Amino acid sequence: MPRVLIVEDDPDVRMAVQLALRHQGHDVCAAGTGEEGLEQLRRFQPDVIVLDLMLPGMSGLDVCRRIRVRDQVPIIMVTARGDDIDVVVGLEAGADDYVVKPVQARVLDARIRAVLRRQDASVSDGLRPRPESHGELVIDRAGLVVTHRGEPVTLAPSELRLLLTLSASPGQVFSRQQLLEAVWEHSYHGDIRLVDACVKRLRGKLGEGRDPRYVQTARGFGYRFGIS
Repeated sequence: MPRVLIVEDDPDVRMAVQLALRHQGHDVCAAGTGEEGLEQLRRFQPDVIVLDLMLPGMSGLDVCRRIRVRDQVPIIMVTARGDDIDVVVGLEAGADDYVVKPVQARVLDARIRAVLRRQDASVSDGLRPRPESHGELVIDRAGLVVTHRGEPVTLAPSELRLLLTLSASPGQVFSRQQLLEAVWEHSYHGDIRLVDACVKRLRGKLGEGRDPRYVQTARGFGYRFGIS
């Protein structure tokens, strides 16, 4: 049973989401503040966090940044405005996905299950492939381990799935919409900001500069994995 931590200051919204997710078969724990959420993260050890962006005291952005310092647990951000610049800031802070208030239980449940599938990504065939070397970047698809210059790279589920998708077909250009559907399992065009934010985070973790070697931009089209 997936463990879900809800961090939401509105008691009515918190209770409604909690009941809805329990009805969907999730084990749910709730917190009313960012500070309490961080404490419950340590105690409850959730599989996914549903984090309100607008929290009193410690904001959702601060909570997200603190979590990402030490933990790659999937984070679904909840925002009151889907077109707000805060959405982009939240995604760049480390959120894996987002939903807009008022939260629809079926949409949130679908996003939770999708992000957990990304976390549990595995090789479909029965043979364990050898790690792939792309210059200084090594990708072990079976073990879901990435190293760069001999050092392990800690990736959030969406970042790992994005890298696995792009590197599976080096040189092939993927549109943002194709990546959105492959990585996040979304089809709504407006959510392409998820792709751009995730690319930015992934490049940062791979030490990519102004001229990326691995995750390259095909201007006007999308992204591709550079051919070694």
